[in-house]
Amino acid sequence: MEQFQVLIIGGGTAGITVAAQLLKKDPTLRLGIIEPSEEHYYQPAWTLVGAGTFDYAATVKKEQKFIPKGAHWIKDYAQEIDAKHNLVKTRDGSSLKYDYLVVAVGVQYDWKAIPGLKESIGKGGVTTNYDKRYVKYTWELLQNFKGGNALFTQPHTPIKCGGAPQKIMYLAEHYFRKQGVRDKTNVIFATPGSVIFGVQPFKKFLEGIIKDRKIFARFLHKLVEIRPVQREAVYQVTNLEGRQLTEEDIDKNIGMRLEGTDKVVIPYEMIHLAPPQSAPDFIKSSPLAKADDPYGWVDVDKNSLQHVRYPNVFSLGDVAGTPNAKTGAAVRKQAPIVVNNLMSLMKKHPLNGAAGYDGYSSCPIVTGYGKMLLAEFNYENKATPSLPIDTSKSRWSMWILKKYILPWFYWHRMLKGKG
Repeated sequence: MEQFQVLIIGGGTAGITVAAQLLKKDPTLRLGIIEPSEEHYYQPAWTLVGAGTFDYAATVKKEQKFIPKGAHWIKDYAQEIDAKHNLVKTRDGSSLKYDYLVVAVGVQYDWKAIPGLKESIGKGGVTTNYDKRYVKYTWELLQNFKGGNALFTQPHTPIKCGGAPQKIMYLAEHYFRKQGVRDKTNVIFATPGSVIFGVQPFKKFLEGIIKDRKIFARFLHKLVEIRPVQREAVYQVTNLEGRQLTEEDIDKNIGMRLEGTDKVVIPYEMIHLAPPQSAPDFIKSSPLAKADDPYGWVDVDKNSLQHVRYPNVFSLGDVAGTPNAKTGAAVRKQAPIVVNNLMSLMKKHPLNGAAGYDGYSSCPIVTGYGKMLLAEFNYENKATPSLPIDTSKSRWSMWILKKYILPWFYWHRMLKGKG
């Protein structure tokens, strides 16, 4: 049985960043990374790929290139966690023992959670930029779009990069204008949320875009079914407070119709969606998951990122049960906290406690070709700007940041433990 001082499950953004930073602090650590994939993806650029303004090939590199020197790469799937005995079992039957465990496996896509989605995704106008298999199809749909309903939506579950469903919408709307089909197109955003964005002043600016570009926004609409043959999306309206839907609740300008007492149907020519997301099944069924949490997030303290029941376990990134936005920028701030706390534990020193992670995240929201705002905020949903300019409005400089600077920083700094 192999034994590691630190075992990391997941070789994505969070896992590689933590591994690189740990080994910089102590190159003698026996550190293992469980990661089955031979390839590493820069997923934040997939929105731009879907809009035809970024090369998909530039988002993929070999995983081996980013395994830090001194780390042991276990090319397998983690399958079971025995936190009581400090063991992780892999798909090939191996048992790996650890002194400290870092869980950084990201999310899984629950395609079956919405009836009709699994059968329809990737064809018939149904697409998503969240999956590498379909991101090029998004661009194909935009290029071939001739008019009708272009529907953009998101699920009721927490999702990584919560702004992604509307980023592609703004790009698509801009593209339709450039192609001369905008006057024949209804651009629709349907979301289970109650607002377009939860943090000021970004909320106010995005509300202005929705109004100025005549985008149809439908709030408190929970996607419950895709009907690929009819090209229809079915939504449950969640703010009825016991009353039934009436004709006053629908917008006939976009072809909506009532169905039953609490549902509406919206036809589409194309629909871009974010799939429902949760922790991977082996995390949900493990003792590390939050009790009574349907999504199975790892139960950690939101500041220290230490597990609330197993002090030698930490988690960060999308799978961690913290109330921040799930973004790569969050990982950049979480990783040093995890690394410092791990080093403190190894030296029998106290942790940073409440002086740790404050919920910082950032969401680069592309609002069109050559335009982007940068929303930075914390657990309290307060803006926490880090640049000496106002990034709450669309700027060309922020587009340059998104398209060129952030990818370079990711590959050459963050994954090397330098950022």
